[in-house]
Amino acid sequence: MIRPPEYVSAINPYVPGKPIEELERELGIKDSVKLASNENPAGPSKKALRALDKGLFEAVNRYPDGGAFYLIEALAGKLGVGGDSLVLGNGSNELIEIAVRTFMRPGDDAVMAWPSFVVYPMAVQAQGCSAIKVPLADFRHDLDSMAGAITEKTRMVFVANPNNPTGTINKREEFDRFMDKVPEDVLVVVDEAYFEYVTDPDYADSMKHLSAGRDVLVLRTFSKIYGLAGLRIGYGITRPEIACEMDKIREPFNTNTPAQAAALAALADEEHVERSRKINDEGKEYLYGELDAMGIRYVPTEANFIFMFPGHGASEVYGSLLREGVIVRPMGEDAIRVTIGLPEENRRFVEGLKKIKRG
Repeated sequence: MIRPPEYVSAINPYVPGKPIEELERELGIKDSVKLASNENPAGPSKKALRALDKGLFEAVNRYPDGGAFYLIEALAGKLGVGGDSLVLGNGSNELIEIAVRTFMRPGDDAVMAWPSFVVYPMAVQAQGCSAIKVPLADFRHDLDSMAGAITEKTRMVFVANPNNPTGTINKREEFDRFMDKVPEDVLVVVDEAYFEYVTDPDYADSMKHLSAGRDVLVLRTFSKIYGLAGLRIGYGITRPEIACEMDKIREPFNTNTPAQAAALAALADEEHVERSRKINDEGKEYLYGELDAMGIRYVPTEANFIFMFPGHGASEVYGSLLREGVIVRPMGEDAIRVTIGLPEENRRFVEGLKKIKRG
């Protein structure tokens, strides 16, 4: 049998969760709630759904617009950048892989915080490169240590802001100081998948550094607050020269017609974004109160999920909640990550935790 390179064989593949229907069948339960994948519990906007229907029935037999003209135009107008500064991806996951394939060669390395988004080290290792993992400090990116970990082999630095899985952010002053230390020829990839949820006014301004001409790639997505995770569409904002190089690697039809249509409509529906943000903020405060009352330690979040330590093993809590019809994400030995859901979903989660606490 043909063998891949050793650095590919050594990758631990991403393990997706089972479909809800299959879990319910196996466990003999029904009406489960999924709070494991940081999706928008309110779903997409009605405007996006109407555009999706139109895209499915009118154009699905044709190849998509490889340049996504209308979506690029709308994004450029909203962001105040030129269309040549934008790159679309099949989710921001693909943009991570495109960036790595474009700018890294076997033997290079990339610096990242850990734990953070699992795709970063996977994409880097798949290119025959090394992932330099810098431990979080107080659940946040230790940007000073990350800057100190950069070597002559470093081609890229990943900063998830807010960070997944902890929900923490890096603020303006520390990020500015970090950028002052990063060499000019290192690409800083700032993953802002959850930035629409951030409420802290001191949130780092990555776009400022891009406007100043630095090699920055800002990643954002329609999968989270816009509720289009199943359509897989995200975008990168960067210097035109960087976007041009990435477009050489990007597949011509990497974003499909229905996804482009739904994203275009979703972008214009500010009311849905505000409603989704309100649901998240109210759910977060409710969960904070309940967790405080139970004495469960958690990390305050600027995203749509909470990283917590329920006081039992993560696998035990995951299994117990699953039998209650609540799906969360175990994180290591003693932590779980739970998506902030709709009010009833949050109550189901809290009731499940209380049952576990009672033993």
